[in-house]
Formats: sequence, structure tokens, C-alpha cells
Amino acid sequence: MELSSICKASPYLSGLIFAAEDFALDLSIIRTPDLREFLYARSAIATAARAHNLPSTIDLVTTSFRGEEGQQTLREESENGKKMGYNGKQCIHPSQVDVVQNVFSPSEQEVEWAIRVVIADQKADAQGRGAWTLDGKMIDVPVVGKAKALYKKAELCGFDVESVRQQWKDQEPE
Repeated sequence: MELSSICKASPYLSGLIFAAEDFALDLSIIRTPDLREFLYARSAIATAARAHNLPSTIDLVTTSFRGEEGQQTLREESENGKKMGYNGKQCIHPSQVDVVQNVFSPSEQEVEWAIRVVIADQKADAQGRGAWTLDGKMIDVPVVGKAKALYKKAELCGFDVESVRQQWKDQEPE
């Protein structure tokens, strides 16, 4: 209940992890497949981490991991966590690592979009434009910030951003 205090507790803190099984034990609740019972806690943790500029948010463990069904559950839970603002997931078995890395790494489409935004924003900025459009969608400071963060993440994940950048070097703001 003291997420803000926890986030400010140490200058060495770099993130938060949601421990679903501990949470379920503490609240005497039963984990269900849709994870709805964890929605508030997961949202609060991801939001608090971002509010305090903590770079890492690690989502709950997927306890069902064996076989095709377990891998599908892992993928769905990972995608859901990513949509909530988590940037990683706890793994309890080596077979989970590839799925989790795949989900939490930017997709080729995301990388391409981010690079197009970054290139066009440089041109829009030189023209003195604060907001502009790309593919019919408004691009402004928060969207550019998201694109720059995605660009940096793509570099960290080993994407060849320079070749994509060359492909889109002529991108203009609309």
C-alpha cells in the first residue's frame, strides 16, 4: 500500500516486480486464468514505477508453462503485461525465456514506426512545427518521446536500426 514510499526508498532501486503468488497468499485469493484478481495491483505497480522514473517493471510469473497450451498462456500473459506497462516478465523455466524476450522486444513494425517518427520529427522541428501527422495520425511531444524510447530499446535489443533509418531517411512529416 506504500508504493510511492517504496519507489523512493533507495537511489539504487531500479524497478519493481509483481509477485503474484505472494500477493494471492497475503490476500487469501485464488489465481484465475484471466488474472482479473491482480488487475489493481499490477496497474498500481506499473504506474508507480513510471511515476518515479524506475526503468524496470517485471510482471508476474506464468505458472502454467509446459506444452503448447502453457506456451500460449505465457505469450498471452506476457502480451497483457506489456500492454499494462511492464517491460519484462519473471521466468521460472528456461523454456519461457524465448517467448518472453520475443514479446517484450519491439516488433519490426514498431521499430520501423519509431524510426519514421524520429526522422520526421527532426524535420518537423526544423520547420518549427510542434505537432504534425504521420499516416493520418497526430504526432506530438509525448508520441515522439515514446518513439525515441522505442528506438533506444530497439538498439538495446540488437536491431539494425541504421539500415531501417537509411530505408526511411526521406520520411517527411505530413
